[in-house]
Amino acid sequence: MIPDLVPATPEIFMALAILGLLMLGVFQRTDGHCHDGEAAGVRVNARIWLFSIAAMVLAGLLVVTVPAGRTLTFGNLFVTDDFAMFAKILVLVAATLTLLISRPFLESHEMARFEYGILIVFATLGMMVMISANDLMTLYIGLEMQSLALYVVAAFRRDEQRATEAGLKYFVLGAIASGMLLYGSSLVYGFTGTTNFTGLANILTVDEPSVGVVTGLIFIMAGLAFKVSAVPFHMWTPDVYEGAPTPVTAFFAVAPKIAAIMLFLRVMMEPFGSMAAQWQQVIIFISISSMILGSVAAINQTSLKRLMAYSSIGHVGYALIGLAVADEAGVRGVLIYMSIYLLMNVGTFACILCMRRGDVMVEQISGLAGLSRSNPLLALALAIMMFSMAGVPPLAGFFGKFYIFAAAVDAGLFGLAIVGVLTSVIGAFYHLRIVKVIYFDDPVDGFDRPIPIAIRSVIAAASVLMVVFILYPAPLLDGASHAARSLFGG
Repeated sequence: MIPDLVPATPEIFMALAILGLLMLGVFQRTDGHCHDGEAAGVRVNARIWLFSIAAMVLAGLLVVTVPAGRTLTFGNLFVTDDFAMFAKILVLVAATLTLLISRPFLESHEMARFEYGILIVFATLGMMVMISANDLMTLYIGLEMQSLALYVVAAFRRDEQRATEAGLKYFVLGAIASGMLLYGSSLVYGFTGTTNFTGLANILTVDEPSVGVVTGLIFIMAGLAFKVSAVPFHMWTPDVYEGAPTPVTAFFAVAPKIAAIMLFLRVMMEPFGSMAAQWQQVIIFISISSMILGSVAAINQTSLKRLMAYSSIGHVGYALIGLAVADEAGVRGVLIYMSIYLLMNVGTFACILCMRRGDVMVEQISGLAGLSRSNPLLALALAIMMFSMAGVPPLAGFFGKFYIFAAAVDAGLFGLAIVGVLTSVIGAFYHLRIVKVIYFDDPVDGFDRPIPIAIRSVIAAASVLMVVFILYPAPLLDGASHAARSLFGG
């Protein structure tokens, strides 16, 4: 029998769009010249770049038009609900914005090959499948679909040693994480007889989980912790962030991280929700470790991209506080936090992409000295992002942390909330150090102008939303509440 295809309409459309874009790219004529067997200096194909963005925008519209309510299809392997819709919209927005700001960098570094946009769309498709997984097998297929594309884009700049090294590190460690995830899934299947989330929830609610199931769950959590770069599975993050091309780093910092956090929420709340007593302490340990390491290790960083890597590890620690709470308020806090995290990070990386002198990208914090005098608007935008990341009120970043900490306090996890507040204070130091360099250090040469309009637009939109969120937070709060409720069967 043919399954109900309507819930998977966005994913089917994305898959067809990838095939179409691939055919268009393969059969088009390049406008460059061959040199040493490679097309050198080929400008990015504007049509494929635009079509890739258009495909994700249309996929977002399809996500919104999928009938409301919880729907299972493909033999209960695939689920759509308000939580999936909210998460997919976040991932599509993240992928679209990072693709939008990437084109000038790719052109200037002679990396403008048509495959880039297609790989980003392919990775996004994998993330959407992950988010709608209702079975450990679907989860794995989505995760690998995303990872295979990410391994390639991490090493997209093939002629640079740092980029190829970043891609290799990510591939090797990613393969280990996938192996742990599969081993954990096999243990869970061996001791329960099913890989389906609904079946697992029914079995584990009735029966006391065996040691084998708990062990399998630990391996699954380890695999997912790698994907969100939580301590102690964070070792790849600083090297990959620094070595990968800056637009790729921007993509890594938002879309895959958001998708993996959403997958983490679904896996822990739906099939293993009744085992919260067994896994809660593990999540608390991972959360505290990530917050402490992310805050402390970032203090001595001189590279802006490495600092953002450690900052992202810290942010994952804050997000995992909501998972440790293990109730609807905690999930709601995570959804709000990741939405604001998306805008903060895209805005920051858009600013980093503007930092260019001649043919050289400025990636050192010291290179920002005196930016307020050479480009006051860019300096203001970057300062807003840093204040927001530090959690300074009344910017949006403060509210992201507020809802997470409030959920922890309401659940009685006072120690976790206290660690979160203390590490936020440490984090404020290195975020505000950047503001000090921008406004008070002796100026160096200004950055190249003009800034491309796409990057200007993203910076402006992110900055404005950080500031005005306090005036109109209702749409995000209501959307996050509906999504969290649907994860608990509401």
